[in-house]
Amino acid sequence: MDVYEAVTSRRAVRGFIDRPVPREALERVLSAAAWAPSGSNLQPWHVYVLTGRPLGELKELAGGRVTARDPWDEREYEMYPPTLKSPYRERRSAFGAERYSALGIAHEDWEARQRAASANWKCFGAPAALFCYIDRGLGRPQWSALGMYLQTVMLLLRAEGLHSCPQMAWSVYRKTVAEVLSPPDDLILFCGMSIGFEDIAVPYTRTGRALLDETVTFVDD
Repeated sequence: MDVYEAVTSRRAVRGFIDRPVPREALERVLSAAAWAPSGSNLQPWHVYVLTGRPLGELKELAGGRVTARDPWDEREYEMYPPTLKSPYRERRSAFGAERYSALGIAHEDWEARQRAASANWKCFGAPAALFCYIDRGLGRPQWSALGMYLQTVMLLLRAEGLHSCPQMAWSVYRKTVAEVLSPPDDLILFCGMSIGFEDIAVPYTRTGRALLDETVTFVDD
């Protein structure tokens, strides 16, 4: 698989089959992803990989919170600005409409939307997941390095025939994740990522992208 195919075939998959992900594949991906860029080579990512019993424990604990309607944990970073201006507001709304429409869920059916969202805590059925942390003393440039690292991971997973779904949603269940992982106090959970083989029976709509001239300006003669 060439780089262009990896980029264009990568998407947030929200349905996985119960087929184990080879440990060797994960080690290859994460070893190669270490070459992702970061300012002054700080490599600010701290990654935990869960499979098998530990992942099952996490899913059970998170599911228990959903059943109990336990309030979310307070986020340690701002996921979105309180008010999104155009065109970001419209893009976010369009994504939500496409996502729930593919599942046959009406916009006004809040309970069904919540049930669909709760699949996050099951990792959408994935048999593997990683959780990416960053030292709370680092700044925005280092947070941007996490994005470059995680994108590198996701592209390498495609090369292995695997799919993924990055999930900032786990930030609101960070205390539950910490119960299983016991990370040092000086780390902040940025996101989780579900990893596995896609369940092609799960319906989806591929979200579109802005036209090139909406996001890119060429400055030349």
